[in-house]
Amino acid sequence: MSQTHFGFETVDETEKARRVRGVFDSVASRYDVMNDLMSGGLHRLWKRYTVMVANLKEGQRALDIAGGTGDLALAFARQVGTRGQVVHTDINEAMLRTGRDRLLDAGVVLPTVVCDAEKLPFPDGHFDLVSVAFGLRNMTHKDAALAEMRRVLKPGGRLLVLEFSKVAPPLEKAYDWYSFKVLPLLGKFVAGDANSYRYLAESIRMHPGQEELKALMHKAGFGHVDFHNLTGGVVALHVGIKT
Repeated sequence: MSQTHFGFETVDETEKARRVRGVFDSVASRYDVMNDLMSGGLHRLWKRYTVMVANLKEGQRALDIAGGTGDLALAFARQVGTRGQVVHTDINEAMLRTGRDRLLDAGVVLPTVVCDAEKLPFPDGHFDLVSVAFGLRNMTHKDAALAEMRRVLKPGGRLLVLEFSKVAPPLEKAYDWYSFKVLPLLGKFVAGDANSYRYLAESIRMHPGQEELKALMHKAGFGHVDFHNLTGGVVALHVGIKT
């Protein structure tokens, strides 16, 4: 049986999906509060920048993968208007329910689908834009997921990957201290779960850096790929175009 990483731990591939699901089942109800605390509210600016780069037009179609609590899906829905379509998906039902409820509270009804990014239930060439924010690093087969995202895009369509990345060298020591000392404590006292936030810090270190992810996207068939470093490389937005 093939093995992969779950944070710094090596596990069977079939085990990773179950354990990632457990992490997000545990934190779903406090996810947005923790995001604000962990990033000092910066996650909202990162997502706002992603929406600006997306620049969807009225009537277009967008797929939000690992859409969680629905921040991007809500913003995209406002861009595409009533003639467009935004599909809100996540592999984790607890996160998806939380996001769906938030969207409904905002007066927005979107197709909401529990699905695996490695096996998307959508036809070829269907979407103008696919986005995945803070979800790619949790996927077992990133190459398969990226290939699926490309498959469902129209020619000329774009993939936006917003994800934690490799921080600039001068920030490394402070970032490591914060990640491995402060984050688990925040998780313990706010979400009642230190281990899930320890996994978060570990999963970031195991995720490909900026250039490595760019190469993965090229390998998945994206003809043009660029990335934008945000907050000193704490986060990067990769943009791939299906040619």
